Amino acid sequence: MSNIRLFFPKSLSINLLDKLDKSQSHYISKVMRVKVNEVFSLFNNNGEWEAKILSISKSIVEFNITKQLRQKENSKELWLAFSPIKSNYFNFMIQKATELGVTKFLPIIFDRTIVRKINKDRLKKVIIEATEQSNRIQIPNLENPQSLSNFLNNNKIDLIFTDLNSKTNKLDLKKLSNKPSCIIIGPEGDFSELEREEILSYKGVQAIKINENILRSETAVISALSIINYVIN
Repeated sequence: MSNIRLFFPKSLSINLLDKLDKSQSHYISKVMRVKVNEVFSLFNNNGEWEAKILSISKSIVEFNITKQLRQKENSKELWLAFSPIKSNYFNFMIQKATELGVTKFLPIIFDRTIVRKINKDRLKKVIIEATEQSNRIQIPNLENPQSLSNFLNNNKIDLIFTDLNSKTNKLDLKKLSNKPSCIIIGPEGDFSELEREEILSYKGVQAIKINENILRSETAVISALSIINYVIN
């Protein structure tokens, strides 16, 4: 069985005959040099399947689904609310957060946010590639940027507030419910005092200090996700 995994957005089922798009066909046939009758895997949020190459014509790969390898994931919802940052660091942060199990990304425009627009198409490609590489099935959702107030007013979550001013460095598991757990990470200039008050007034929030040092945004994301994933799981 090949370890090549590709995201396939359409429905997958046993004996399905279909074709890869031009980009994926090029990757399979030219980059990875997979041949006719060899296999690879396709996945989407409903599961993962083994695909056998039937033909390669005009650089397009036609395949047949031969069996299901894994079913839909039932992992706990883990969301990340964060401030957009500069491009190279942003790609890295999204990639690593995907590898660490985030199921939804929620960009927040804070008072001190510098980057106020995101390239959703580019970020979605980063998310899909990270999902393929990390052996996940579920592709995380990416929301449009929103204000902090809108985020807090429209989501029912267990909010984990990474606050440098907090005196607590442990997560209380008893306070976590069946709602999604959402980590909120501030901008590079930190939260404003009004934002901190707004977050702390949210019902179901836990404020924890993840490190004594001041961390860059992407470092804070990786650190918080690693710690909280370990504690929850």
